[in-house]
Amino acid sequence: MVTTTAFAGKYQDCATELVQTAQNGQSAKTIFEDLAKATLNDLKSELNSDDQKFAFWMNLYNGAVQHLLTENPNLFDDRSKFFSTPRLTIGGVLMSLDDIEHGMIRKSKVKLSLGLLGKWFVSNFEKSLRVNQINPRIHFALNCGAKSCPAVAIYDASRVQEQLDVAAQQYLAETTTYLLDQNKVQVTALMSWFRGDFGGLAGAKAMLKSYNLIPEDANPSIEFKDYDWTLELGNYKTL
Repeated sequence: MVTTTAFAGKYQDCATELVQTAQNGQSAKTIFEDLAKATLNDLKSELNSDDQKFAFWMNLYNGAVQHLLTENPNLFDDRSKFFSTPRLTIGGVLMSLDDIEHGMIRKSKVKLSLGLLGKWFVSNFEKSLRVNQINPRIHFALNCGAKSCPAVAIYDASRVQEQLDVAAQQYLAETTTYLLDQNKVQVTALMSWFRGDFGGLAGAKAMLKSYNLIPEDANPSIEFKDYDWTLELGNYKTL
C-alpha cells in the first residue's frame, strides 16, 4: 500500500490522490478536472521549491500513467505516441507525458538526446513550474507502465530527497550485476538513455559506488541490460 502525505496544498494533494485512486481502482475524473481548472499562479504558489516540484510532477506522472493505461491498455502498443500525445490538462495547458517528464522533471531536456541537449524553445508555463536542477534519481521513481520500470510510490515534498535516495538504492540493487572476474558491471538501460543526467558513464559509476554496488577502487566497463517493455500495471511500494 502506498502511503499518503500530510496536507501540502490542494493541487499537490490532487497529484497524490491520482496515485491513490489508481491503486484503489477508483475514478480520477474530478481530480483531473481540478488540475485542469488550476491557474498558473495557483500552481506557482504551491510549487516554489524543487522538492515540491519533484513530488508534484512525479506523483502526477505516475498516477496519470496508471489511470490512462488501466482505462485503455492498447495505448501502450504505440509507446512513442502514448508518451508524446497531449492527454492531460494541467493549469489550463494541454500536456503530454513527455512534457511532464522531460520538460518539468528533467528541466526542459530534449527527449532523445541521451540527456545532453536542452530544448530550444521553452514556454513561460514550463519555465515557471519546472525544477531548477536535474536529479538523476528521478529515473528510479518514474513508472511508464513497463515491466522494467521502478515501482510506484507516493512522493512527499517534505522528504522527497530521502525517498529518492531509497528508491535509487532499491532499484539499482535489483537491476545491477557486478562481474568481478570480467571487470564489468551490468546496469539498467536508463543509465544509457539518460547518461547526461547522471554525469556520463563516470557519473553512473560514481552513483553505483555510492550505493556500494561496485567497489570504491573499481573501474569496470559498463554493459546496459535490455529493458522489458511488457505492460505491467499495479506495481506499488511504500517509501
